[in-house]
Amino acid sequence: MISASSEVIPIIDVSNLVAGVGDTTNAADEIRKACCNNGFFYISGHGVDKDLQLRLEQLSRQFFLLDAETKLKIRMELGGRAWRGYFPVGVEYTSGKPDKKEGIYFGSELPNSHPKVKSGLPMHGANLFPELPGFRETVLEYLAAMENLGQALMRGIALSLGLDAEYFRERYTDDPLILFRIFHYPALSAPFSNDDAKLQEWSVGEHTDYGILTILRQDAVAGLQVKSQSKWIDAPPVPDTFICNIGDMLDRMTGGLYRSTPHRVLNRSGLSRMSFPFFFDPNFDAEVKAINPDMPAMEDKFERWDQASVHEFSGTYGDYILKKVSKVFSELSRETL
Repeated sequence: MISASSEVIPIIDVSNLVAGVGDTTNAADEIRKACCNNGFFYISGHGVDKDLQLRLEQLSRQFFLLDAETKLKIRMELGGRAWRGYFPVGVEYTSGKPDKKEGIYFGSELPNSHPKVKSGLPMHGANLFPELPGFRETVLEYLAAMENLGQALMRGIALSLGLDAEYFRERYTDDPLILFRIFHYPALSAPFSNDDAKLQEWSVGEHTDYGILTILRQDAVAGLQVKSQSKWIDAPPVPDTFICNIGDMLDRMTGGLYRSTPHRVLNRSGLSRMSFPFFFDPNFDAEVKAINPDMPAMEDKFERWDQASVHEFSGTYGDYILKKVSKVFSELSRETL
């Protein structure tokens, strides 16, 4: 069942959190309600330059219009353990099925001289950029803006849990693992139906995100759907907002109070669609623990899309995410040099 989201996914003004001044009580209260309800919320007042966003979208569209041979000049195989670069449609899998999308992976730009790169730590290194004027500069400017926004939102999430505003930064995000994607969803050719059993193709199948927080920019084409209280709802683009959702690690930290919510993408529009997910995740070597270890976790293992408990895991965030992604990218492990 698909329903409208206008009364389910709130729009929260985070301008005071971003500015670091003024009353943040209302934003924190609204974030708490959203995270307890369905784990998704739109944000306004985010302060990310609109021209920067439009420039990023325009350059990205230019890239995806290039021929396959040119795009493959920055293919992921060339990114190695840094886990960066381009992949074509059908290469990335969700829930065991190939996605109907192509994209480019980015992360924090680190030189070969950086200690984490020199040590061979997976997911750390330099990005691969296409030879399009302004592309590299625009992506790096966007990454910086989004990292600042991520820190501001985590202050709001901390306050929403009754914690000190810098709780997450002091423990997990002083050096966050930044993962950024630019995705292009071609128009699907299969017939569409609201009955899941009859759908022949998903742009991206049902899944939850691995980390703490995802901040998503969508273009004007709808396609994102969120599972809210056992019902699928649309999460269409709203002008001048980003849409945010919490990931498995925040679910783990809060003992299930804030649930990582399943979502999926179906591009029914007949048009190509673009999205720009920014994943703001814990430090790679941070051990992710419950905020209140004496409180039993609200386990939902058998209700989850993958039937895997986020509360049974022990170790660092790097251990967690490598176990997930190495199923697809086998070279990403601590042992492989």
